[in-house]
Amino acid sequence: MAREPMNVADLGEQLTAFRRLDGATVEQLHIATEEMCCEYAWRDATALLSDARAQLRYICTLLDGPCTLREHRELLVQAGWLMLLAGCIEYDTGQYRHAGRSRRAAFQIGEETGHGEIIAWSFELSSWFALTQGNLQSVTPYAEAGMKAAPNSSVVVQLSAQAAKAAARMGRRDDVHQILDEGYRLLGRHDRPHRPENHFVIDPQKWDFYAMDCYRLVRDDKHAAGHAREVLRISRRPDGTDSSPMRATEARLTLAMVSARQGELDVAAEWTTAALGAQRKSIDQLMMLTAELEQEVHRLFPNDPAARAITEPIEQAKAELRGRVADERQLAMGRDARGPGMWEVE
Repeated sequence: MAREPMNVADLGEQLTAFRRLDGATVEQLHIATEEMCCEYAWRDATALLSDARAQLRYICTLLDGPCTLREHRELLVQAGWLMLLAGCIEYDTGQYRHAGRSRRAAFQIGEETGHGEIIAWSFELSSWFALTQGNLQSVTPYAEAGMKAAPNSSVVVQLSAQAAKAAARMGRRDDVHQILDEGYRLLGRHDRPHRPENHFVIDPQKWDFYAMDCYRLVRDDKHAAGHAREVLRISRRPDGTDSSPMRATEARLTLAMVSARQGELDVAAEWTTAALGAQRKSIDQLMMLTAELEQEVHRLFPNDPAARAITEPIEQAKAELRGRVADERQLAMGRDARGPGMWEVE
């Protein structure tokens, strides 16, 4: 006996019969993800990465269960932001292979969900990786790809900053000023975010940080020092600690560079020691910045014993950082032997 065709009403009920997630669950995921992105600037890297990975595993369990298409996309979007965060932390701590995997996973999620901003930030990570590894010619193409993916997002400001930093390191002074001017113009098109401390949003206070690096490299010491002192001011908590230790470190190294160029080696040494004392570090970025300072000191004071107060702490810090990278690579090899987890997250 032939089956009767299903009527339209029954078909509609079946298509919408997915069990919905508790709305509070999705909202709490969003809040927790944003909070972790806000903690990136100051929180212990190991603890924050552990929490991000745990959150990703939880999202995987939710994706394995029934949910609506809209909820499925929202879960993927939160996973995309967490993948970007994980990639940043992994790169900071020398876990380069895992950082690359996390960046690629975020890009894939961005493509699958049609989320241009996540795609753009994945290109921002690529531009940052290239910059700190000295692959300067690749920075601008990555930045341009990110701008194309999300032209109306504030991420274009940070992409512009990465392009300006690369131009500065290649000695293209005119390009630096042009890119900075355009970046500042783009920044003015965006409202101040409700959580400016979120690593993946751009607000006017971050502009001092971007400009500081560029002005230091093109030897505009007046502007470099002014931006550096502003970075330290806005990073300082009421108790005197830094709310953004990595930015504060770069600001102190900028002031060390300016002081050295002015012949104030004792002042430069004090700024250098203060910079190297920060607990929260981005290894490759710190290696790049200290190498630039060391090179400048050797150029200006090739035979001055007083310069050792700057160069010797740098050499000691670089040896410690190399050891940390080696340790992280050993740990990463152990994780690889166990096999990848969800989205390559262990």
